[in-house]
Amino acid sequence: MAAGPRSEALFARARKVLPGGVNSPVRAFRSVGGTPLLVRSARGAEIEDEDGRRYLDFVGSWGPLVLGHAHPEVLEAIAWAAARGTTFGAPCALEVELAEALVAAYPGLEQVRCVSSGTEAVMSAVRLARGATGRDLVVKFSGCYHGHADHLLVAAGSGLATFGHPSSAGVPAPFAALTRVLPLDDEAAARELFAREGEQIAAVLIEPIPANHGLLVQRREFLATLSEIARAAGALLVFDEVISGFRVARGGAAELYGIEPDLATFGKIVGGGLPVGAFGGKRATMAHLSPEGGVYQAGTLSGNPVAMAAGLATLGVLERDGVRERLEALGRALEAALAPALAAAPTPVRLVRVGSIFWLSLQAGAAPRTAEALDPGAARRYAALFHALLEAGIALAPSAFEVGFLSAAHTEADLARLAAALPAALERAAAADQERTG
Repeated sequence: MAAGPRSEALFARARKVLPGGVNSPVRAFRSVGGTPLLVRSARGAEIEDEDGRRYLDFVGSWGPLVLGHAHPEVLEAIAWAAARGTTFGAPCALEVELAEALVAAYPGLEQVRCVSSGTEAVMSAVRLARGATGRDLVVKFSGCYHGHADHLLVAAGSGLATFGHPSSAGVPAPFAALTRVLPLDDEAAARELFAREGEQIAAVLIEPIPANHGLLVQRREFLATLSEIARAAGALLVFDEVISGFRVARGGAAELYGIEPDLATFGKIVGGGLPVGAFGGKRATMAHLSPEGGVYQAGTLSGNPVAMAAGLATLGVLERDGVRERLEALGRALEAALAPALAAAPTPVRLVRVGSIFWLSLQAGAAPRTAEALDPGAARRYAALFHALLEAGIALAPSAFEVGFLSAAHTEADLARLAAALPAALERAAAADQERTG
């Protein structure tokens, strides 16, 4: 789909002053091709680009807008807080209230610290785990993304050693050497690693619902095994709930699966779409943080009053009027609406869903649970599907391996609109495959 003239002109200007024309790589449309959407406004379930084209939005700013764009109560809270000062660099009542709300909702949480992003939350939680245990090694999983801190931009090494190696230029190899990378859904590999190095492992870090590399839904048994192994070795289990927290359930994936982590990280929703993150755990663990303990962590904008107000408003609306139940009902309705088109698709496709998070898996077989099971060819098929839907006024994420989000602003009519556009988009995806294979 060709971008409009204003969008093209703005993107040309952007490329002169922003690397790649963007402030975050996936926005550049490199994996799907074309000029990115330059959004000038959004409300409810729709966004509008700089050329006045409107799109039904299933990206939702990558997840935080669980109530939809520009929700009236969130806007009111932002305006109320901003009128009293946009930043203090000092404690305020709103940060206490948000912390109380998080502690009341999430299993096992006793204290939290607010930060300004999910990356910062995970980075700080890992430092805290190392400080609390006196150990250096961290375990992560292939297919899970935890932000862009150096020690977490690590890919799996070859063979059974699981030693990580940098997956980004600019990350020193010694940083990656302190990270071990395991496959998801593999209890045996986890047990083997802990048998070999368990006494040196500070933390096991996982997205309990991996949603940054496709939606790789994990078995509860696997997550429970990780909890058992980590605690037996004296390591901390850290749930990265930046995407899943307060969306899939009031208490996130921890509540959904009935597994209480030692530490949890949050972002996105707890700021109502503003730049916020948080991490927390038991009081005894959090006591290692400065000013009480020796683990340093700080942030000038941490606990920002405007962001705290937006987060409180969002969490408040989620607890009222059956909003959570409506989100789950919308998820079920999405499955029902898309089922005919998926069943008739000319190439394999499957809808994977957890609550209001969904993903179109464009490959044969069961829904993948590991990054290694993903079909790289899906990216080519998805690019064609993506642009076909964009031409129909429907915006999905500009990557085959990013997920979609439903919000309380979506309606069943919106789902029907997606369902009506999907057959032609799937035909385009199949044609893209045929052109390549000849």
